[in-house]
Amino acid sequence: QVQVVQSGGGLVHTGESLTLSCAASGRTGAPYAMGWFRQAPGKGRDIVAAINWSGSSTYYNYFAKGRFTLSRHNANNTWYLQMNNLEPEDTAVYYCNVGGTYYSGQYHPHDYWGQGTQVTVSS
Repeated sequence: QVQVVQSGGGLVHTGESLTLSCAASGRTGAPYAMGWFRQAPGKGRDIVAAINWSGSSTYYNYFAKGRFTLSRHNANNTWYLQMNNLEPEDTAVYYCNVGGTYYSGQYHPHDYWGQGTQVTVSS
């Protein structure tokens, strides 16, 4: 019922910036919490950042603190991940998940995933 579309990936050099977007469409009847995840080569899926349904609380994994910023558009169905000072270790496929559960700084993903977008950071 809800479609999630991502954009904004690409190839950058170390120290540069990218902004990812995540847009939900379809029948959306309630505010959504959401989270950004990434899958690096040879590694498991890690949460990057998450935001609660109201936008009042955010969570950042340790590697994202001070460099990445998760924000929500006023329309309540579009989110962004601003990534600054990128490092080769940030190279991964980034996924957004919409409609999960955010509670006390923890995010549990549920039904709606974006298609993923490749972020590659060269040294």
